[in-house]
Amino acid sequence: MNLDRIEIHDLHLRCIIGINETERKNKQDVLIHIVMWADTRAAAASDHIDDTVNYRTITKQIIEHVENSDYYLVERLAERIAEICLRDAHVQQVQVSVEKPGALRFARSVGVTITRTRAEVS
Repeated sequence: MNLDRIEIHDLHLRCIIGINETERKNKQDVLIHIVMWADTRAAAASDHIDDTVNYRTITKQIIEHVENSDYYLVERLAERIAEICLRDAHVQQVQVSVEKPGALRFARSVGVTITRTRAEVS
C-alpha cells in the first residue's frame, strides 16, 4: 500500500536544549520539520477529519511538549516528537528534523533527522 505524506514545515519554537551552562538557563530557538505518512484515501472520500491525521491537534501537542521540555540533545527531542506523532492511529511512519539555528559558528543551523515507524515505538 502506498502512503501519503502530511508535512509540517518550519515549526519555530523555543525550549531549553543543549549541554552548555548558558543553554541550560536560556530558552533557545529550534526549527522543526515533520513528515507523517498515512493513508488519506478514506478522508479524501468522506471529507471528514476523523478519517485522517488531525495535524492541528498533533501540532498543539508538540508545541506544548517542546516549550516545556528540558533536554540535552536534539536527538532526544526529535525522538519525543516522533512518539507524539505516532500516537495518532492514522500515522504509520514519521520523519522529524530538529535544527538549532546559530548553534555552530559559520553555519545557519545544525540538526538531526530521524525516521520512526509505528512498529518501532509501539
